[in-house]
Order: sequence, then C-alpha cells, then structure tokens
Amino acid sequence: MNYGVCNLGIVPLRLEPADTSEMVSQVLYGESFKILEQRKKWSKIRLAFDKYEGWVDNKQLLEISEEDYTSLQNDIPQLSSDLVDFVSIENEQLLSICLGSTINSSKLLHHLFEGKFQQSKNEKSELVKTALLYLNAPYLWGGKTPFGIDCSGFTQMVYKLNGYSILRDASQQATLGEPLSFIEESEPGDLAFFDNAEGNIVHVGIIMEDHYIIHAHGKVRIDRLDHTGIFNYELGKHSHKLRVIKRII
Repeated sequence: MNYGVCNLGIVPLRLEPADTSEMVSQVLYGESFKILEQRKKWSKIRLAFDKYEGWVDNKQLLEISEEDYTSLQNDIPQLSSDLVDFVSIENEQLLSICLGSTINSSKLLHHLFEGKFQQSKNEKSELVKTALLYLNAPYLWGGKTPFGIDCSGFTQMVYKLNGYSILRDASQQATLGEPLSFIEESEPGDLAFFDNAEGNIVHVGIIMEDHYIIHAHGKVRIDRLDHTGIFNYELGKHSHKLRVIKRII
C-alpha cells in the first residue's frame, strides 16, 4: 500500500482517470490518503478523513511513507480558519490555500504556515457561525471551498471545521444521527435532508434559528424551512421537499 498527501491548494477528485471526467469531490491542501491503484498518469486514492475514493492526476500528489501517513492520522487536526491564506514554500514562493486546509502536513512538506487555524472541538452553537463564512459561495458539484461548493461538501466542511467528522455525500450523511419528528424539535446545527420524486436523498442543509436554513443551491444561501421543505422567496415556491431532520451532535 502506498500513501500520499495533497501538496497543492485544491485538487480535483474525479470519478474516472481522465481530465474530462466528473469531479466528485476535491482534495484540499494537507489532506492525506491511501493510494489504491497507480497508473501511468493517474492514481485512485481513498481519503483518510472520510474514506471517499476517486482519481487524481499523479502530477497533483506527493507520495509519503506509511510512517508519515500514520503520524498525520495520530495528530490532532489543525485546519486553516481564514477564507484564504497561504503557506511559504521553496524559493520564497507562496502557495494559496483556503478555509479548511489541513495545516498539520506543512512541516512534512517543509512549508511554513503562520496564519490562524482551528484545532479544538467547538460547541454545536458554533456551526451556524462557521456556515455563514461560506455565504454566497457559488454552487459547484464536488466542491468543498468558498470558491465553489456543493450541498454536502458545505455541511461536511462546516462540521469538520468545528471538530466533527461526517461522511461526504448527502445520502451518506442521512444515515448518521438521530431523526427528529418535527421541525420544532430541531436546534441550530441540525441537518435537514431532502429527496427527489424517486425518494432518493439529494440535498442537505444546516438548520438555523426561527425556521431558517442555510444550504448550497445556486450559491450558499439562507431560506425558510417549513414542514413541506425549503421555501425560496425569490422563486415564490418550494425548491426542495423535506425528507428528514437528523441530529448529528
């Protein structure tokens, strides 16, 4: 088994080993992973954080030893907490990184980071505050950053920045936690899940106070939540049908 770390700011994780293939997620600076399969130009990886799998270009990863990989897993995660920051690399060059990058890896990469980072597990009340950092970020299928993010990438990153690990996709996240019977039972930070006509869970958002929800739909936005689903005032109609509310923490 081989191991690697992301030594660039943001790297696409693709469904198939091709630049034209769908981006299913992203690998942020400092994230470590197992290399499951290696080809001439591409490697199939499994991220350490959420076990998500996909293909990355070999030019966009750095192989590390099993010892270094294990050491990174044993560290308490340090995550960059500013929307945009940078690390200093060789020859006095700068490498841009974004919110939620894993700073623990900077020493291994011989990079210098002097910015702000989050290390401890926060109270549940901090989740909405973190979510607001992504407000107006454009929707991007597979995205995990303030420059483009999808609905489940948004919820995962908000939880991750507060010290909690949840799975990557909305359907996976819906398997976690305790279901609530009514919206009135929910607290800020609980997750609301929404399904399509076939009954498949396709959307997720973070509940706020007073029956509002923050979610990624076109952009990260705030809408009303009722027993039917999400009501979009700009459209004058419900945009998503509520399936279940889950309390993760």
